Amino acid sequence: MSGSYVILGAGVVGLTTALELHKRYPDAKITLVAKFLPGDRHPEYASPWAGANWLSVATDNGRQEDWDAVTYERLKHLANDTSKTGVRNMEIYAVYDNPIEDAGVLSVKTKKIWYESLVGGLRMIPSRDLPSGVAFGYELDTFVIDTQVYLPWLQSQVLASGIAIHRAMFDSIEDLFRAYPGATAYFNCTGLGSYSLKGVEDKNVYPTRGQVMLVENPPRNLDRMYFRSPRRVDKDTTYIFPRGPHGGVILGGCRLDNVWDGKVDLGFAEDIKRRCCALAPELGKPEDLKVISHAVGLRPSRKGGARLERQQYRSNLVIHNYGAGGAGYQASWGMAKEAVDLLKRAARL
Repeated sequence: MSGSYVILGAGVVGLTTALELHKRYPDAKITLVAKFLPGDRHPEYASPWAGANWLSVATDNGRQEDWDAVTYERLKHLANDTSKTGVRNMEIYAVYDNPIEDAGVLSVKTKKIWYESLVGGLRMIPSRDLPSGVAFGYELDTFVIDTQVYLPWLQSQVLASGIAIHRAMFDSIEDLFRAYPGATAYFNCTGLGSYSLKGVEDKNVYPTRGQVMLVENPPRNLDRMYFRSPRRVDKDTTYIFPRGPHGGVILGGCRLDNVWDGKVDLGFAEDIKRRCCALAPELGKPEDLKVISHAVGLRPSRKGGARLERQQYRSNLVIHNYGAGGAGYQASWGMAKEAVDLLKRAARL
């Protein structure tokens, strides 16, 4: 299928959708249009602020798990060239304060952790080795993603594929149609922007505020990620994501739903320091951390989960692909695949 396509949004989901579309339709004319691009800094442009890593939050025994599985396999390939892609193989130490049946990690039908076989097994942590207050935990082999390398790499791949990138902002989907008339399909990958984009105005979309800091690598290098939370998705989460031996360490954080405030809370940053140092002894003392920067990002969450579906606006076909919340990186390639699958299905109707 040739034709012309327009992708609105250049977060991790928009960029991967552009690459998946080119892979499947290399002769098509593709234009990616966005207000924010890799290198920009704004709380509503959530992608640069992510940790980021792969530790699935999906428990649906369905499409969300499929998205994450597709992405895991793609990250496995990208980790073969860490210096270019920013994707690195790394173990994660994940512990939960609630018992396993209440921690939001078991799939709804199987009552198992669905990705155990995908990642090559989970290494359960003996109860005697768990921190105080923790009910259970495990280690697994997965990936950490340096967003400062990965996003520019995705952008470079988009440009190398002959995809045009235009900086522009639109108040309505109709304005997009007028600016780029006659496209075979338009992909809406605006994330949180879909809340206010006229013609879409999805009020199921809401921000999930996160706060992180980037610190200098400690003298004793970290060779694994850490995660602690009452549940897999919870407002009180602590996470530590090293960006290799020289890229610093991301410390976080929180998940505060329906909070639009994009300002850094320095008092809360001190709490992040204390929690992270208690979880990862390699970090040393909170007062010894060398903080490079603080950041707040507003994750594009959505009631009912991400929206991946076709919608016809008179003669214009729109494929919506947004609302992954904090799962954007670990679901992105799978979501991109389904978005392009929806295009194929539309062509058969």
